[in-house]
Amino acid sequence: MVSPKKQKDFLQRISASTPFYKAFDHLPGISFFAKNSRFELVCANSAFLERLGFKTEAEVIGKTDYDLFPKSLADNFRSDDAWVMTHCQPRLHILELFINPDGLPDWYLTNKLPVLDRKGKVMGIMGTTQNYESDKRIIQPYLRLEPAIDFIRKSFREKISVKEVAATVHLSVRQLDRRFREVLKMSPQEFITKLRMKTACELLSQGRESILDIAVNLGFYDQSSFTMQFRNHFGVAPLQYRKQHQ
Repeated sequence: MVSPKKQKDFLQRISASTPFYKAFDHLPGISFFAKNSRFELVCANSAFLERLGFKTEAEVIGKTDYDLFPKSLADNFRSDDAWVMTHCQPRLHILELFINPDGLPDWYLTNKLPVLDRKGKVMGIMGTTQNYESDKRIIQPYLRLEPAIDFIRKSFREKISVKEVAATVHLSVRQLDRRFREVLKMSPQEFITKLRMKTACELLSQGRESILDIAVNLGFYDQSSFTMQFRNHFGVAPLQYRKQHQ
């Protein structure tokens, strides 16, 4: 759709030193980012920097997701970015699990849109990320699972069973399984395992706990069962992952 002439004239006159995205600094909880066609960061607002532990925008310019996140997360981000650039279409309301500043897994909503040059060709992407608590209306379909998800978030490091989760929300195991598959496209047990695996990536790449301690602290019966699950998810053993990412 062609922009009205007044809008085009206005945008073409804007100096490159006018960072529109800085307006996001005044919207609590909204992280803004933009990447070029090589998936390198070229813009980031203060909330984005704070979330990753940086003080200045210059510190992240030129970095990719693989420089900033565990490979398991970076792979997902890159896949979404590539889709947006290839199809020149936005991807909106992507619901994802991240590790929040307190070290706990939490739900975040991401929106990604293509950035076009003056000839209409894709030159990158821009997007926003926010904790879903800032607008629960957006993910209303997910809220009916919130009590179960909240229980799992607080207890996934223990040896919890799906039966225990179902009991906390007064559902049968079958009812809980059906709701999870309808909304999250996975079973409750798959959700628990996925949460443990994402946390394991964080601990392996950033911490110094032994693999045995990580396994036990994430609710696995022993190091062997943890290693088998980790290899199934990421294709490498935990020790090899640590050597690659620490």
